[in-house]
Amino acid sequence: MTKTSQSGAWVEISILLPAAAHEAMSGFLFDLGCEGLVIEGAQLKAYLPVSPELDSIKQRIRLFIDEIRRIFPEIGPAHITLAPVATSNWSENWRRFFHAEKVTPDLCVAPPWESPCSGWKGEVILMDPGPAFGTGGHATTRMCLRAMERVSLAPGWSMLDVGTGSGILAIYGAKRGAERIVAVDIDPEALRWAERNIGLNGLSGRIDLTERPVQDLDERFSLLTANLTMDVIIDLLPAFVRLLHPFGWLILSGLLRDQVERVRKSLKEEGLLMGRTFYRGEWASTITKKKRDK
Repeated sequence: MTKTSQSGAWVEISILLPAAAHEAMSGFLFDLGCEGLVIEGAQLKAYLPVSPELDSIKQRIRLFIDEIRRIFPEIGPAHITLAPVATSNWSENWRRFFHAEKVTPDLCVAPPWESPCSGWKGEVILMDPGPAFGTGGHATTRMCLRAMERVSLAPGWSMLDVGTGSGILAIYGAKRGAERIVAVDIDPEALRWAERNIGLNGLSGRIDLTERPVQDLDERFSLLTANLTMDVIIDLLPAFVRLLHPFGWLILSGLLRDQVERVRKSLKEEGLLMGRTFYRGEWASTITKKKRDK
């Protein structure tokens, strides 16, 4: 992601949407050429270079909202506003949105240009905000990170992170002592940003990044994390179960509250009983321990 504009002019597109639709809309905005995104409550603010295509982009956003309304019926009328960004230095302006933050009792996430949480003695992850999902600010990512602190793993444990995005979960796994880590994402751009963040944390060579489909992997892991949508999780569950060691841990996130029971039933069909479930607002995350192979 290169934060430059040939004209030097930028526009802020502000969209009001329920939190459940933020991830889908964020991906769509980056596909449209968005080069920065801020989420403030129910409001998404996307930043694009000024161009003659802005009216067309606004209309495409409206059409996309109409499409996802079938999945998220609670979405009301679209509220979309465009405003110029008064700045001559976009990269410096962008940085003001990201600050060091304590995201779990044991972890502070900080951008590389800012000192970690004041007086902090726990773990620190440096993250360069990019188009990849997962910088620690979203509830689903926070719940995954917290779940990783709750599971008990023997020395020499291994980890598979599915849909790694920014790489934050894999990085935390490395900092918590994982001996072997594989991080998967089907988006090459996400993997490039994950690689950058891995390097920022001095972990180059510690985490294997791959675009290989999860179904094609053939090794087993002590911990598997997946911060994805419900449909993707359910589709991949047979592979998840196969890739877990007996007594391995499965952490799932990206679920809405009313989707937990569907995932519980799918886990049962694969021979697993859902363990603890955690909620943050309308989001849910689960921790399940595999007992034995089917």
